[in-house]
Amino acid sequence: MERKVRVRFAPSPTGPLHIGGVRTALYNYLFARQNGGDMILRIEDTDSKRFVPGAEDYIIESLKWLGIGIDEGVGHGGNYGPYRQSERRDIYRQYVDQLLNDGEAYIAFDTPEELEAARKEVPNFQYDASTRLNMRNSLALPAEEVKNLIDAGTPYVVRIKIEPGQDVVVDDMLRGKVTINSSVLDDKVLYKSADDLPTYHLANIVDDHLMEVSHVIRGEEWLPSAPLHVLLYEAFGWADTMPRFRAPAPAAQARRQGQAEQARRRPPRFPRVPPRVARPQERRHICRIPRKWLSPRGRNQFPCSPRLESR
Repeated sequence: MERKVRVRFAPSPTGPLHIGGVRTALYNYLFARQNGGDMILRIEDTDSKRFVPGAEDYIIESLKWLGIGIDEGVGHGGNYGPYRQSERRDIYRQYVDQLLNDGEAYIAFDTPEELEAARKEVPNFQYDASTRLNMRNSLALPAEEVKNLIDAGTPYVVRIKIEPGQDVVVDDMLRGKVTINSSVLDDKVLYKSADDLPTYHLANIVDDHLMEVSHVIRGEEWLPSAPLHVLLYEAFGWADTMPRFRAPAPAAQARRQGQAEQARRRPPRFPRVPPRVARPQERRHICRIPRKWLSPRGRNQFPCSPRLESR
């Protein structure tokens, strides 16, 4: 039985919604509408250090003005909530424990200073199978010492345990099957005890599975993370229901470098919505998708003139 199309736009409230985010939201929206599916808005606010007050409201207001309709999610409700990741701590902790119990992850107590020392000592240091037994973690320390550290409230992280020498296949809808050897991957952090929240890598996998997301359409910059995400789906036993991946062809993406730090130094000032220069007809022009964006070979995978009309 074919799955219902369910896609998600999952921005982080770390600043204003930029044009790269709008582009990703638009792709998801058009794909959902073309296939009679659902468009989900999820707020990925697990990075508490970069959180900017007011950013979530601005994102929601921007999507409304653009005419990008949301079927479920933050501000809309639905059967798969809550839709803010900061409200899903208990859910994530359950899956962190599952990975630890299954031997797919481990606890690490390394301090920032210890990690910096390792980087200086080992050229091109990477926390992986070649270095982890020399670090301060549950794979290298006696079980009793690990328990004592946790009981004492020592801050720790949970890292995925990646076994080297495995071929990881990422099946991208535009680029086809791409094979990456796991030896080049590091043991990424999945959870931090300091704020009792997962990192993006764990949270988005758990949420996409539980929310029955069928297709993940995201920016080009997330392609390097895809092998890790495939390994997480396999570790949880969810390979059969893993969503299809699609990364649009390369395009200039605005980046918000240093916005969180700037917001801490002064109150955030968001642009007006709608911007003064954008009349409704200009909005429609902005939302048109050039064919060269849809495929590396210039072929249009959507209807010939996909665009949003005024509502």
